[in-house]
Amino acid sequence: MSTSTTGTAGKLDFKPVLWTPGDWNAFFGFGTNILVNMLVLTGLLRFVLKMPDSLVFGRILPALGLMMCLSTFYYAFLAYKLAQKTGRTDVCALPSGVSVPHMFIVTFVIMLPITIKTGDPMKGWSAGLVWVFFQSFILMIGGFIAPYIRKITPRAALLGTLAGVSVTFISMRPALEMYMTPQIGLVCFAIILVSWFGGVKYPKGIPAGLVAIAVGMIIAWGSNLFGLGLGGLSVKGVGDAFASFGFSVPLPAFGQVFSGFEFLGIILVTAIPFGIYDLVEAMDNVESAEAAGDEYPTTRVLTADGVVSLIGCLMGNPFINAVYIGHPGWKAMGGRIGYSAATGIMVVVLSWFGIISVLLALVPVVAISPILLYIGMLIGAQAFQTTPVKHAPAIVLALTPHLAAWAKLQIDTMLGSTLMAAQKVGGLAADKVGDVKAAAIAALPQQGVLYHGLEIMGGGSILTGLVLGAIGVFVIERDFAKASAFALAGAVLTYFGFMHGEAVGIGGGLGVTPAVALAYAVVAAMLRGLAKSDSIAVSHSETPVAAPAE
Repeated sequence: MSTSTTGTAGKLDFKPVLWTPGDWNAFFGFGTNILVNMLVLTGLLRFVLKMPDSLVFGRILPALGLMMCLSTFYYAFLAYKLAQKTGRTDVCALPSGVSVPHMFIVTFVIMLPITIKTGDPMKGWSAGLVWVFFQSFILMIGGFIAPYIRKITPRAALLGTLAGVSVTFISMRPALEMYMTPQIGLVCFAIILVSWFGGVKYPKGIPAGLVAIAVGMIIAWGSNLFGLGLGGLSVKGVGDAFASFGFSVPLPAFGQVFSGFEFLGIILVTAIPFGIYDLVEAMDNVESAEAAGDEYPTTRVLTADGVVSLIGCLMGNPFINAVYIGHPGWKAMGGRIGYSAATGIMVVVLSWFGIISVLLALVPVVAISPILLYIGMLIGAQAFQTTPVKHAPAIVLALTPHLAAWAKLQIDTMLGSTLMAAQKVGGLAADKVGDVKAAAIAALPQQGVLYHGLEIMGGGSILTGLVLGAIGVFVIERDFAKASAFALAGAVLTYFGFMHGEAVGIGGGLGVTPAVALAYAVVAAMLRGLAKSDSIAVSHSETPVAAPAE
């Protein structure tokens, strides 16, 4: 009894170290990840939505910085409490920041159409704020439901669908960027690879991420001396970037939030399904952290994301906060508590002083891409490394919807670009664009591209991957009753368009994709029948055999 009490007291007296040498590695890695996302986000606001710099640098980015600082400080605090509670020195804070998928969704699905329709970027901004407003409450409410979903869903399903995101939407773009400028990309990748995977130490303990960025800058700027222009950097670009310098603090934007309610019908169609996406993604990432040794409370994580997103929204930020994929990666390179808080301070400095564009003009993005590829590699590998070997087929099954979603996105982007180019050169009348696009898609199967299959398979890929992965695991374990339950859930989710659909609804009463929903229901019934057969067989085998009469 006394021993137990002493042990508990010892843990409570434990003072975790706030900064370790490994935090430098994680800070430069995670910090550059955040920096890339902020640079992309700034580009979307300025060049896609055509928002004025006064709005971007004076209102949106300061509010974004506040939200992300609150988030990273909170997760550093959670890591400190976990380290104190367990007495461990290897606890790593959860990474967090702007949700990258949502960054594109709110831009292209909400803000851009409304900006084009009204001709007013301010209206698009207000609509984005309302979208985040509803997303925040979905996260807060869902935080109390998510632990139960985690409890009944096998790890291979949670990590398998997460691996699908990491392979497609995290790894592919940086990998392609590396090979587009291999003189910088591959060299920087090798610098990171030999250190973070091979254990090579650089002189004076300089972080590999910093070495990679420095080498990338040297190659990029040095190439300008020979007229090669690798990395797209120029002195003029740096000079132009300094024009964005200034000091701005976040200001309340309550009026803009509530004025956006006029677009509520358009907003709710995407806010609800993507709120569910957030729940699943956060659960996956918490599960990933637990697999790496750090167990965080799902409810507190989701609630925190919802609260800080709401604060950011009310201050003028139209982008939602989320726990990031990548915890095992930052932990593996030595990240503990301090890297998270340091990133929050960095974000405030970058966003409140308007120096993001200066960094973009100084550092080639391709030098940062290898860091993102490294994180994608780790997350994809974790799904196989922390689950039973026999569950590997279920993980691959959970991957497939993400491959479909990624492939469809590439085709859609290519078609859109081609049609815009045709219009620009005068080879396509505006009233024929829809017909040409439909004809192009209809012709794809003749070239071996099953576009409609990609469309159905990739719809709601996060949920689809989770459901398919869970069915696969339970079938492998011959737990047909649970497999049937997940198949039935798949039928319901598909009926309403949360899976295998491009929009939420009931499709005129028959469901969004009725054939797929019906197929899931048939599978559920079949698996339920197998479960009963197994149960009967087990009961017969356990029936005692009567002893022969003497």
